[in-house]
Amino acid sequence: MDAVFSRINRSDHQQIAEITRFLRANDLNIDTTVDVFITVSRNEKLVACGGIAGNIIKCVAISEEVRGEGLALTLATELVNLAYERHHSHLFIYTKTKNESLFKNCGFYPIADVPGIVVLMENSACRLQRYAKQLSQLRQPGQKIGSIVMNANPFTRGHQYLVRQAAAQCDWLHLFLVKEDNSRFPYEDRLQLVLSGTQDIANLTVHPGSEYMISRATFPCYFIKDQGVADDCYTEIDLKIFRQYLAPALGVTHRFVGTEPFCTVTAKYNHDMGYWLETPSLPSPPISLVEIERLKYQNTAISASWVRKLLAQGDADTIRKLVPPATCHYLQRLLAQRAQKTANAEKNAPSAKNASPAKNAPPEKNPALF
Repeated sequence: MDAVFSRINRSDHQQIAEITRFLRANDLNIDTTVDVFITVSRNEKLVACGGIAGNIIKCVAISEEVRGEGLALTLATELVNLAYERHHSHLFIYTKTKNESLFKNCGFYPIADVPGIVVLMENSACRLQRYAKQLSQLRQPGQKIGSIVMNANPFTRGHQYLVRQAAAQCDWLHLFLVKEDNSRFPYEDRLQLVLSGTQDIANLTVHPGSEYMISRATFPCYFIKDQGVADDCYTEIDLKIFRQYLAPALGVTHRFVGTEPFCTVTAKYNHDMGYWLETPSLPSPPISLVEIERLKYQNTAISASWVRKLLAQGDADTIRKLVPPATCHYLQRLLAQRAQKTANAEKNAPSAKNASPAKNAPPEKNPALF
């Protein structure tokens, strides 16, 4: 019987449950970022699947019984076509090392890997090199060229302090903003806040976000069971791309980070960064890691997570102490919009006095029981 291809949206819970069981049978977990799956069935039995999460192909699995039939190439073609329909032409795939040759046959090329565990591939043999060439046109002269990669979710006085301290130590500083919109605040808003908060720094280039600055949020863990191993793989791939392609294009000699007193995962990333930037096992020039003590307010290190918590609490007074003026105005608008929305909801809601019970409505339950 011919294979039947179907598209399954995330909202189809019954079908998603079947895909989850199939992935587990193939030693994979389902990735919660996948928006839509393509499944392949024979005799109403699921034999293959793959998913799309933005421009990343994930959760590709093929039953042993149908491997070698060319089904993988057909499935990959269907996934690429689906991504194109969803306006994603620049595609990535993370896969197990043993599947690298399979996806090479589907038009994907390796960018970076963790030997024996995972390889990151994209559907172009030269796109990364073209991006590096574009960066090289922004190269600045100097003996000490610095770099910072940040999410700025949102941009705080702590971020601003880090940028100013780094710029003061360098002939030129390049700041990269993580582009992927898996943050509390949209990328375009974050970019504008960074530009506003650093406009007085003369020896600084703020680079528009790049998909080669990998976000931990999009890094797949569905085929790496151990979270610690997954974190190490993320670090290795992220820093290999930076050191081998992006830094040489700009002549980067130093990378700056703030100290991390709160998040153990980020603290470990910063520690491991020193190894991957300086190890002689990579062919590209080494990069020195410089850690700068975080700016504090009332003896507490300023962090974006602290600001987000204050925003949820509506504490505009404390927020004002932790962020630059542009960020403060932005967050004040968000608070005002939230207050207006709440006021409108209360205004439009029927009062308890005027509301009439619906006919045949069941008696009200005691809320204390729930």
